Amino acid sequence: MAGAFAGALILLCTSIVFSWPVEAGRNDPVAIAQEERRKAFDSPAGSCLQWTPPEGADMRRVDCAQAHLFEVTSNVDISAEYPENAPPPDTEKWQEIAVAKCTPGAVTYLGGNLDPFGKFSVNALKPTNEQWAEGDRKVRCGLQSAAPSGALLTTVGSAARQDQSKIHEPGTCLALVGQEIGDPVPCDQVHAFEIVGNVDLGAAFPAEYPAVEAQTERASDLCAEVTTAYTGGADLAKKGLTPYPDTLRPESWAAGSRKVDCRVGAKLPDGSGLAPVTGSVRAVPATPPPATQPPPGAPTPSGG
Repeated sequence: MAGAFAGALILLCTSIVFSWPVEAGRNDPVAIAQEERRKAFDSPAGSCLQWTPPEGADMRRVDCAQAHLFEVTSNVDISAEYPENAPPPDTEKWQEIAVAKCTPGAVTYLGGNLDPFGKFSVNALKPTNEQWAEGDRKVRCGLQSAAPSGALLTTVGSAARQDQSKIHEPGTCLALVGQEIGDPVPCDQVHAFEIVGNVDLGAAFPAEYPAVEAQTERASDLCAEVTTAYTGGADLAKKGLTPYPDTLRPESWAAGSRKVDCRVGAKLPDGSGLAPVTGSVRAVPATPPPATQPPPGAPTPSGG
């Protein structure tokens, strides 16, 4: 299981040093911010944390109903393996530690299933070098959502009560990096796909994992209605665009994921890959006519 998550792991190396100015008063904004960071860094399981990447100087606890970058699943002490005078692990070793120590707790936290290709990945906050020198041997384990580049994405709501399907909000455009799918970008920039909606394959396949061909066929049917609603019935072929329904892997299906994205993109002229697309295919809602006022003295309609 650990190996399945190694590729998705992005270790958060925080640069926060928890120290307080000696003369700081109780209402000193600096002292208050530092106290917020201290509390956030040592949060119990179930806490959600938010900060401004990449430094995290404003790390703080927030209600999980608010946008956040990290949800704490457990705190694991590794002092048995790294006693008082042990040097801190290097980055590669920290990644191994995080996978080994954090994955079991994350699976439990999510009710026994973690989709290795889903919305959330296992991660960890590690002590700074200063904290390590002072004896801190705690790994703060949690879940996060990350873009292909590793950039963190905000989520809303507790991961423990969410569908883990890796779907995007309709209107999201994903960058084209060579022939790879990149991070979300504004749709007026060059992109590979625009997400026009999501569909659930669970009702169509209530039992065992369906073959990719069967998923594609059913998703295409379901996505057709979603795409029409999103585009206002635009002729995609005339625009050189093609619907691309997503599919699920066996590991995702086994973890309970059933939803996929409905995507729109374009093929290169020779059909060898994806072509860059610029601009959204979303239909612009019609502007309702302005309300007219009755002329002075006209009777006012009444109910009944």
